[in-house]
Amino acid sequence: MPDGPDRDDEDGPPGETGPGLTRAESFRDGVRRGLPFAAVGFVLSLSFGVLARQAGFSALQAVATSALVFAGSAQFAALSIVVAGGGVGAAVSAAGLMNARFLAMGIALAPSLPGSAPARAAQGQAVVDSSWAMANRRDGSFDRWLLFGATAPQYLTWVLGTTTGAFAGDQLGDVERFGLDAVYPTFFLGLVIAELRDARSRVVALLGAVIALALVPLTPPGVPILAAAAAALLGLTRYGEAR
Repeated sequence: MPDGPDRDDEDGPPGETGPGLTRAESFRDGVRRGLPFAAVGFVLSLSFGVLARQAGFSALQAVATSALVFAGSAQFAALSIVVAGGGVGAAVSAAGLMNARFLAMGIALAPSLPGSAPARAAQGQAVVDSSWAMANRRDGSFDRWLLFGATAPQYLTWVLGTTTGAFAGDQLGDVERFGLDAVYPTFFLGLVIAELRDARSRVVALLGAVIALALVPLTPPGVPILAAAAAALLGLTRYGEAR
């Protein structure tokens, strides 16, 4: 079959589709792969909506946060600081540190995104951890249509979950009854466990934990998290130089 405007062969431009797949087929494949992550995201964002309201957010503020930020780790980091009584600056800084990984991910993805700089920046908004990993072809290129498809259901359920939690959270009653108050500590614990597969990560995690625990009784809420994150980045840098 000759190549049409919606089909790319194996030698086609990078970032379009896999060999022999149309853009629509690649997008649908991404949607299918993204659905399990979307289901989990709904539960996480539901808890974010409920807890954000309890922290003093309005329902619209909670929904807007999820719609604009769309990053679970960053949102929960900021929320945990606000709940502990920390300031906006500390919350935003912590969220920024949590999202710093997207800089490296964006650099890797950039050659696979066509168009002008603004167009590529717009396409890059579809990057989330799971979609980025699924779209990675392991040869230095990415299937951007699979990326778009995988992110689409995750974004929809993330915003829908937050909306449900923010507007209907009062109907749930005491969040401790359902364990929603433990969702974001458990979420962060899961992130840490997933990273403890090598000695470098374990040393950096231990260093960050020690610094955070030492600063909790001495500094305002939010500062221990920022200091621990900075120490982790320093530890990674020193490790790379040593090698």
